[in-house]
Amino acid sequence: MRGQMVDALVADGTIISTQIEAVMRAVPRHRFAPDAPLEQAYDAYKAVFTKKDEHEVITSSVSAPQIQAMMLERAEISAGMRILEIGSGGYNAALLAELVGEGGDVTTIDIDPDVTARAERLLAEGGYGSVHVVTGDAEAGVAASAPYDRILVTVGAWDIPPAWTTQLAPAGRLVVPLRIKGLTRSIAFDRLNDHLVGASGQVCGFVPMQGAGVHQEQQLLVTGTGEIALRFDDGLPLEPSRLDNAVRTPRAESWTGVRVGRQESFDTLQLFLATVLPGFCIMAVNPDLDTGLVSPSNKWFSMATVDDGGFAYLTTRPTTDPQTVEFGAHAFGPNGPRLAEIVAAQVRVWDQEQRGGPGPRIEVHPAGTPDDRLPTGRVVDKRHSRVVLSWSAAPSTGDQVVPHTPTAQGE
Repeated sequence: MRGQMVDALVADGTIISTQIEAVMRAVPRHRFAPDAPLEQAYDAYKAVFTKKDEHEVITSSVSAPQIQAMMLERAEISAGMRILEIGSGGYNAALLAELVGEGGDVTTIDIDPDVTARAERLLAEGGYGSVHVVTGDAEAGVAASAPYDRILVTVGAWDIPPAWTTQLAPAGRLVVPLRIKGLTRSIAFDRLNDHLVGASGQVCGFVPMQGAGVHQEQQLLVTGTGEIALRFDDGLPLEPSRLDNAVRTPRAESWTGVRVGRQESFDTLQLFLATVLPGFCIMAVNPDLDTGLVSPSNKWFSMATVDDGGFAYLTTRPTTDPQTVEFGAHAFGPNGPRLAEIVAAQVRVWDQEQRGGPGPRIEVHPAGTPDDRLPTGRVVDKRHSRVVLSWSAAPSTGDQVVPHTPTAQGE
């Protein structure tokens, strides 16, 4: 089963290097998920959940092999390196120990003592007792073993605390699933003096950070019920009550002429719209309460934006080719037609300038960095950092975002 798992990841292009292939063939994953059926432990694309809280919310897991292999490939780990893993489970630390060899050093930290006790026991039983297991809040890193050539974060992070940068070696790399405007991407950042430089990463999902690094998104119930929720990652609109009557207005539609294959990835479109739409948010529709007011192509996760007392969301419709769909925007509110066209216009810009491209350059600078020391791009201010997304072709302005201009949200 382990061989079949690795074969699948090699075949789909997730595993590229012979080193990653070798260690994933060597480490018995099922020993780090002893309560899971073997078929689940060796499913290449599914995580194994190892702990839930009293509300049945998942608080710890062994990530899906595909995600682990992807992050290890992006980390570019070699023998003799010093590694910090943030978020413990045991299996990934064992893979790291295999990669760095006897001359390297691996430290793994988790805030939950149950998780670290379990990881320490399983690592020792598997012959990886040299891994240092630390219980603590990873917001502060682990200074005792720093500096690190690589830091791998295996929990969802909304921010980059200063310790993660300062504890990196001068040429070190941080691989982190970073949440930006509600979108999570696994990004490989290289340290450049006091800041980090990376590129558009890969879509992923992780159990969120706990402790000092916890961050809760806020949601706005458009109809006053749970039917339509707009989720904001960086604060609600300044006047959320202005959206109360938006759905009472006629629905405006604007179709883009941009077609996409039903199996084609358009993750750069998500980041692009998050960059150029000041009121960007995520819309979710509760199927049990759905009255048909909105018709997104994905009820659980639709790109949306708010502006001037209204909101718009991205959707699709079938085309004459059964293998493709066309992007369009639906909008409500006093300026619905204008808002729908703003969203549609930016989809066309993405299609003409960014589709098939690498996505944005992403830099993380310390909080308080003056605007004139930041690159041109969309600035997302967080507690400890200023995240800047810069695209190779400048987005249109007009009704859109101007670099460093505050958004309509209370960021």
